[in-house]
Formats: sequence, structure tokens, C-alpha cells
Amino acid sequence: MKRFSSQARTLLWIDRWVGVPVCWLLTVARRAGDLLGQRPEGPLRRILFLKLAEQGSTVLAHEAVRRAVERVGGGNVYFLCFEENRFVVDLIGLVPPENVLTVDTRTPWSMAWTAAASLLRIRRLGIDACVDMEFFARFSAAITFLTGARRRAGFHVYFGEGPNRGDLMTHRVLYNPHLHTSRTFTGLIMALDADPGAFPTFPVSPPESPPPPSFVPGAGETEAVRALLLRLGVAPGGRIVVLNANAGDMLPLRRWAPGNYRELAARLIAGAPDVWVVFTGSAGEAQAIGELARTVGSPRSVCLAGRTTLRELVVLFGLAEVLVTNDSGPAHFAALTGVDVVALFGPETPLLYSAPGPRSHPVWAGIACSPCVNAFNNRQTACRDNVCMKAITVDQVHALASRILRDRARAA
Repeated sequence: MKRFSSQARTLLWIDRWVGVPVCWLLTVARRAGDLLGQRPEGPLRRILFLKLAEQGSTVLAHEAVRRAVERVGGGNVYFLCFEENRFVVDLIGLVPPENVLTVDTRTPWSMAWTAAASLLRIRRLGIDACVDMEFFARFSAAITFLTGARRRAGFHVYFGEGPNRGDLMTHRVLYNPHLHTSRTFTGLIMALDADPGAFPTFPVSPPESPPPPSFVPGAGETEAVRALLLRLGVAPGGRIVVLNANAGDMLPLRRWAPGNYRELAARLIAGAPDVWVVFTGSAGEAQAIGELARTVGSPRSVCLAGRTTLRELVVLFGLAEVLVTNDSGPAHFAALTGVDVVALFGPETPLLYSAPGPRSHPVWAGIACSPCVNAFNNRQTACRDNVCMKAITVDQVHALASRILRDRARAA
């Protein structure tokens, strides 16, 4: 089994072979600036967040962004992310669309060009504070320094516990692997008010994050998704269970076997005459997911892979009762809707990454070698056999999904 997708390997290569010398050179420049008396004082009027990758983590940052909006106003909060993750920022709805800047990762050249263009715009804006929410990524650390922001909060390596990315932050936060990620992000925005010279001492307790804001579909969006389901044969009023079989994940070790999804779908359909199973996935997965849906052997098993935009996918989650997915983006942005999310964890832990709220139902085997992927190892692992995911049985997931369906039926 491959450990990473080709895109993930490219980004890791750039971060290592380009990021190390760039961060070293910028660290020299930063220390020269310190000798000249450059200090992070001054009022906070404009705040920029950097969360380039990982759609799920962007959702977990909502409380940190909300606090920034509360402090300086929504029009003065900006967000920089990869182009493919922009829609999550827009879904959360805290940052004005015109304040969202993006980096195109399709090729190294487009990545460099769009990053430079975004940096130029950021410097013209006169950003006062930049919050780097990436875990030890050198690329984001370099961008944070180059924004020209006087206050720069991000994770710093003190004793070699993670990939070294120089000394580019003014507020150098020690990463705590025992805090949920949403609290960790909130801590970064709180760090901007701390004494820069006191770190790594940071005597605050970031509060638990509330559930993220609810996604409200635009005019006609719900009707359009209902019409799409109707064309696939889904009966009006049918109870929808969404299965995100995820055949093309950035981290393939997080996959749950397709055969498990097939068996789960068959058992859910057999257990209730009004349950419809809708398989989802990207356009690149459409053929594989379509075949998976057909092999369930029921007209109540349909495939929507490649037939929706990401926004329409979130609308679908709002119409569904249960979503079963591995630990990936959909597990988190589904938390913006009323669907119950059964998220399957293996290489990473729900103790840090599960979506907040009562409708989040993480499943994790918790074997001795899991989690093997974390912030300290830059999402790298030597594992080639995801026994942590294989340890999660169809019986477990079916029992949990069935209980949720019964509870929702009683509540209705």
C-alpha cells in the first residue's frame, strides 16, 4: 500500500529540499532585523491566518477565526489557503470572500507564482499579525515571515521534537500534542497578546471550541440536490445514509476497505425499507465508486461520485441522516450540517482531530502502533499495512449507524 499520494509526496519534497535553505536564510535576515531594533509592538488592526492544507483542520480553526473577527472585525481578517481548500473557508462564512487568498498547487511553477502574488497583496494590505496554523511546515513559516507582519504566531521547535523550520516567529508556541487541535488553534490567536520573550512559557488554557457555525444553503441549492437524487431513483422522503468510500485519499493508509463499505451498505439497506445508501467521491473516483455501489446489488444503492460540487456535497450531508467516512475532509465539513458523522480513525487519533459536537461519533481501534502519523513527524510514517483500519469491523460500524438511525427516528 502506498503511504502518500503523488501530490502529497511533491509537497513534502518541496518543503524539505526548498524549505530548509529558505528558512535558514530568512532566519539570518530575521536576526539581523532584531539587531536593528525591529520589535512586534503596535496595535492589531488586520490579522491573517495561514492554513494551507487539510480541509478538516480548516474547520477546526473556526473558533480561532471567530475570535479574530470579534477583535478586529470581519473586514480586517484575511485567510491564505490552497485553492482546493478555499471552499471550506467560504462555507464557514467568517471571512469575507474578497479576503480569502489562495495558492494554486497544480504545478510547482503555479504554486510559486500564486504564492508570490498573494504575498505581494498581503504586504500591500499592511497586515499587523499573521497566525501560521500549519504544523511545522517550512513553506508556511517562510510565507509568514515574508508577509511583513510585526507579530507572527506559530509552532516552534525547541528541543528537536518536530521538523526544524528556523526561527521566524515572534510568538513561538510550543506544540502540545495533548490538546485537541481546535484548542491548539485557539491558543495561537491568544498567543498574539503574550510577551514574546516569555515563550515557551504560555500560561493560558484555550477553551473547548463550540460546534462550528451551521451551513445555510443558498437559494435553490437544496432543491437542486433533491432533484439530482430523484434522477438517481432515490424516493422522496427516503432516509439517506452517505458512505464516503474515499478511494483516492491524500493519505491512503486512512482508507477503510471497499468491501467493508459494500457489506455495510447491504446490511443497512436490508435492515430498513426506507433507507437509501448514497456513495460519494471525487470525479477521479467515480468509476471505482460506481462499481462499488452496483455490487451492493440493490436499487437503493446509488453513486453520486463526481456528480456534485463540493458545496453540493455539503448540501447532501444536510439532507442525510448518517455519514460514514474515514478521517478526511468530509468528516469535518459535514459538522457544519445536521448529519451524524461516523468517522473512522486509524493512522491519526480522534483525541486530537475529531470534529466537535454531539453528532460526531469517532471509531478508533486504539492499537499499540496507532496513531503513527502526527504533527511531529510531518505526517510521515513507515507503515505499509493499515491494520489500524482493518481492526475496525463492519459489525462495529453497522451497530453504531443503526443505533443512530433508530435514535433519529424516535426523535422525529
